[in-house]
Amino acid sequence: MAVFTVATLVAAIGIGLLGGAFRWCLEQAELMRMTLLDWAHGLAWGWAVPIVVVAACAAIGHLFTRLAPRASGSGIQDVEAVWHEQEELPGASVLPSRFLGGVIAIGSGMVMGREGPSVHLGSTIGAEVGRWFRLSDYERKLLYTTVGGAGLAVAFNAPVGGALFTIEEVTKSFRVRVILVTLMSTSLAVWVSRFIVPEHADFTVAPIASPDVAVLAVYVLLGLLSGALGVAYNALVMSLLRRTDRMRLHATTRAALIGGLIGVLLWFDPLAAGGGADVAQLILGEQPFTLWTLVALLAVRFVAGPLSYASGTPGGLFAPLLALGALWGALFHTVALAIGGGGAADLLGTSLVPFALVGMVALFTASVRAPLTGIVLITEMTSTASLTLAMFAAAAAALFMTTALKGRPIYDSLRDRMLELRDARAGAATAEAQ
Repeated sequence: MAVFTVATLVAAIGIGLLGGAFRWCLEQAELMRMTLLDWAHGLAWGWAVPIVVVAACAAIGHLFTRLAPRASGSGIQDVEAVWHEQEELPGASVLPSRFLGGVIAIGSGMVMGREGPSVHLGSTIGAEVGRWFRLSDYERKLLYTTVGGAGLAVAFNAPVGGALFTIEEVTKSFRVRVILVTLMSTSLAVWVSRFIVPEHADFTVAPIASPDVAVLAVYVLLGLLSGALGVAYNALVMSLLRRTDRMRLHATTRAALIGGLIGVLLWFDPLAAGGGADVAQLILGEQPFTLWTLVALLAVRFVAGPLSYASGTPGGLFAPLLALGALWGALFHTVALAIGGGGAADLLGTSLVPFALVGMVALFTASVRAPLTGIVLITEMTSTASLTLAMFAAAAAALFMTTALKGRPIYDSLRDRMLELRDARAGAATAEAQ
């Protein structure tokens, strides 16, 4: 037990340092991207700059996955597959591929998030440290799973959310040992990461009053509609992945073409690309958006997120999903006021921020099926606890709707696809050998 405890602490320090560095590098890459865009807009042929740069970065990011195929995409489904004993522990080559490929691809403006790679970085560190300490296969698997949750906590500066994600979504286990290792690794990893990325909430939100009980029915309606939207979003993610799987086009070339399309979005409106933290912050900061601007951003990002994920570069789904939820909640509020007029304004209030926050939780719940994780994550990321009841009501409604529509959690679907591709490659190799 003593050796396992020391290994847990070492792994937690490792993801605290590497996860913090990953987040810092992405922040610097975003600053460089915006500087590049400002420079390009002063050139006669400036429109070509973001197209070429993002295409090249997407291609380079994908090339890193050629070195470690399991570094492609989110990585969360990989962690779940290992926990369910459907996949073996990966090798250390995942670390440089995840880190470098993720910084290059996500930092260029692809509509992907840092959380999936951060989870996989933590998981791989846990497995490798377990190997150094000669732990059993089960103990290495336990570290692979729990230190992955610490990676999520570092990515969002949300220790409770990261720990809860491990318990609610990945392991679905409340065994004492799982909880203890999760709490140890998460708390230490976040503390270490704060030496690199200072402690602060991801989003700045003004104080919000708790909504009246009469408004809860409206939040339930938002949750029901979010459930349907989440099922559609998951279906689009899987549909684009299946389509790209069947393409004869070289995978790296495909990634470059998708990157070029995202570069076009960056040229016309930077808010339409990237992880989405900027557009979410503008909404939560009560930046005025017209109805049609919200519709346009929601529609574009609804497609751009799954399209970016289909490129196969390292990157996650969480951050774009949260931005989409903020846009969706803001649009819901704007439409309600347009239809209901002064009466709706009196009932719902004139601020769209509460609906944006609840929309983030509801859409996350609809897609991931981890409502408690969604509620805690948004609460930690915004330092706002006054909407807890509304979040619970909307999350319950979203969960009900996704169940009624027979929608599958996105990471279950991604895990099935990952295993299908693995079996297909194994079958092809066996046939070739014969």
